Amino acid sequence: MNKKYPSLQYPKSQALELNQFREMDYFAVNNYELPIELMMENAGLQLANLITASINGDKTKNILIGVGNGNNGGGGLVAARRLAAWGFTVHLDVFTNITKPLPSTQLKRALKFGAKTTYLPKPDVWIDAYLGFSQRLPLSKKLLTIIQTANNSAALKIALDIPSGFLGDNTLPYFKADKVLTLAAPKKILYQLLPTSQIFVADLGIPELVYTQFGITLPPFNKGNILLLER
Repeated sequence: MNKKYPSLQYPKSQALELNQFREMDYFAVNNYELPIELMMENAGLQLANLITASINGDKTKNILIGVGNGNNGGGGLVAARRLAAWGFTVHLDVFTNITKPLPSTQLKRALKFGAKTTYLPKPDVWIDAYLGFSQRLPLSKKLLTIIQTANNSAALKIALDIPSGFLGDNTLPYFKADKVLTLAAPKKILYQLLPTSQIFVADLGIPELVYTQFGITLPPFNKGNILLLER
């Protein structure tokens, strides 16, 4: 279960700015009948797979998944549902009201599958799906406190896409992930993360024609759905 992921050498010049990824995401949705919910499902499944491999499939580990009210939170909730279905103990840290339709639906599904909302003081694994690539700074006081607690914990820390609080500046408070699972393609700001953070790139299901449209290269997902970025 201690999986070795294929390596990905991807020049920073080819990596996407966040606004480019947003445009690429919308382009795929609008032109290829690729609904956001399907990509959310893909993201959550890839995250669940990375978590499982990172703990060697050990079902005694307690997993805490922090989620917000956006699509990144929805991806975290998909991961929670998948992990619960596989027999893992999953707790949710819902730091804000979930009101948007897709995350709300994913929350209901995760709870039905056995994810818990009871407080978990010392998780073995802490997942950051609080914000995502559309985040704005500064962080709220509540989220800042959560992130500081996570950073001071002994938990294995994994962030989905962009760590909460990180927009390229290492001097500001952010979720200091041991592993970052970014989606579809590398993002330029992730190259600014400290070398202690491993960066993985997951296939989101976007076709190669979309990558060509935006002038970048499709990562070789034929070698594996999750690739380890070499920096």
